[in-house]
Amino acid sequence: MKISLDRFPGGKLKALTMSYDDGVQQDIRLIEIFNRYGIKGTFHINGGLFGKESWSRLNENEIKKVYEGHEISAHGYTHLGLSEISDEGIISEIMRDREKLEKITGEPIRGMSYAFGSVNSHVAKIVGMLGIEYARVVSTTGEFGFPDDFLQWRGTCHHNDNLLEYADKFLSQNWHQLMYVWGHSYEFDGDDNWEHIEEFCKKIGGQDDIWYATNIEICDYIKALRGLKFTVKQDVVLNQSAINVWITVNGNPLEIKGGKTVRLAQ
Repeated sequence: MKISLDRFPGGKLKALTMSYDDGVQQDIRLIEIFNRYGIKGTFHINGGLFGKESWSRLNENEIKKVYEGHEISAHGYTHLGLSEISDEGIISEIMRDREKLEKITGEPIRGMSYAFGSVNSHVAKIVGMLGIEYARVVSTTGEFGFPDDFLQWRGTCHHNDNLLEYADKFLSQNWHQLMYVWGHSYEFDGDDNWEHIEEFCKKIGGQDDIWYATNIEICDYIKALRGLKFTVKQDVVLNQSAINVWITVNGNPLEIKGGKTVRLAQ
């Protein structure tokens, strides 16, 4: 029996997730584009910097409505580089940010991106003890693979890194892969290239074989998939999570529902 952990919801082979930092006014226009093409994004926000005019940051009372249908994630309460401050400072930056954003969303905040990409193994270890499930860095892989360490998650590319070429390659390949794009929406104003992200979204959106998901949805799904328990003979599988996951068995996609034990056909 050949078993592969290579499917996303609905048996799809590919997934796309977008990741944008700082909670700025330009996110409104970006989300309008995402919504037009059925793309989902994660927006990493500094809870202590709402309404700062110098950065055109959104006000606190705008957040929930602006990001409806997308993920609100942490970015540090005051946007400090975590590898340059004390352990107490790291804890304060993350926990105050979580608390502020959770008050707005009414939900646990379980993800983040590192301000300035400032992280090392010590910082990542502390972050992982603060209720954070994933944290994105700024360096990228140039590939469509999956993270070994969700607390130092490297995306595929920044949106200025030959994005349309990456999209063409991603669309042309038909195997298990994840495309992860990150950036700042204010860059589209500065570079005067909003048509760049519009063209990308138009090209890659609305595809039947792509799962469009937030960062936390990707994280939760991959962890559930990797957490499947098989018998030695691989004829029975247990899904201990609450998430329905898909695998390939002898070339055919198969759904394993959350909390279920399934006997696999020989």
